[in-house]
Amino acid sequence: MDALIKTLEYFLLITAELTALFLGISALVALVLMYVPQEKMRAWLSKRGLWGNFLGAVVGSLTPFCACSTIPMTLGMLNAGAPFGPVMSFVIASPLLNPIIISMVATLMGLKACLLYFGVTFSGSVIFGVILEKTGGARFVRNVRIKSACCGNAAPVIPSDFPGKLKSAFATAWGDFRAVLVYLLIGVGIGAGIYGYIPQEFVARIAGPHNPFAIPVAAIVGVPLYIRAETAIPIGLALAQKGMSMGAVIALIIGGAGMAIPEMAMLASIFKKRLVASIIAVIWATAVIGGYAFNMIN
Repeated sequence: MDALIKTLEYFLLITAELTALFLGISALVALVLMYVPQEKMRAWLSKRGLWGNFLGAVVGSLTPFCACSTIPMTLGMLNAGAPFGPVMSFVIASPLLNPIIISMVATLMGLKACLLYFGVTFSGSVIFGVILEKTGGARFVRNVRIKSACCGNAAPVIPSDFPGKLKSAFATAWGDFRAVLVYLLIGVGIGAGIYGYIPQEFVARIAGPHNPFAIPVAAIVGVPLYIRAETAIPIGLALAQKGMSMGAVIALIIGGAGMAIPEMAMLASIFKKRLVASIIAVIWATAVIGGYAFNMIN
């Protein structure tokens, strides 16, 4: 009975925190993006050299795009002649530096974990974008075009006045929340079960800081958990509270967010297998580096 009560308390508390967090951050980001036209973001992605890769990672970190909008934007930039490297930095950063993920990590796991997560993923997006360009990854882009808008919908009309923009931002946040609610509840439910019923000694023994293989394995294990990012972060939090090293948790989050199966499947529609495999290897390496780095400084 005590375990059941703890499980229910955890479920209700984390659900309430994530609901408030998701709606608040989503509305804020939607409002900010109304003042940053996509033409401006496209201009940033058209910069060449290391500065272009930096701006590509910035655009990726500012845009809470789902894969169905990230992929058309990526292909549109490449078809328009944007440099390959900055676009790849955008592709890598977009799922990893989603504002929702960043805010969840900061709120649930602390500022230190958030800063390390951001630093590792942002740096990895810039560096690996340069590497993919220098190694000739551009030749593995398929000759395809995507004509539909995001998720099959036309671009929304942005109100001209601030109250209208604010109302539209909250409407967007509510729509996004409804779309991910089931995934969030699944993740919180699994996390609550882990918190209430999995022995702490068991988790600490197989994934604690003394197991050097926990981090690379966690980077791979995170992939099936990331049906949506909102599903896996509560699971990672529960595992951390049960003794999983924070390095392994960070690796799980990076690996899962960057290598989620739906996103990789959509990337395979515009990139050839060798480039998709390279992106997977890049994200896995980022996850492992980030995990070991966190354990070293923690």
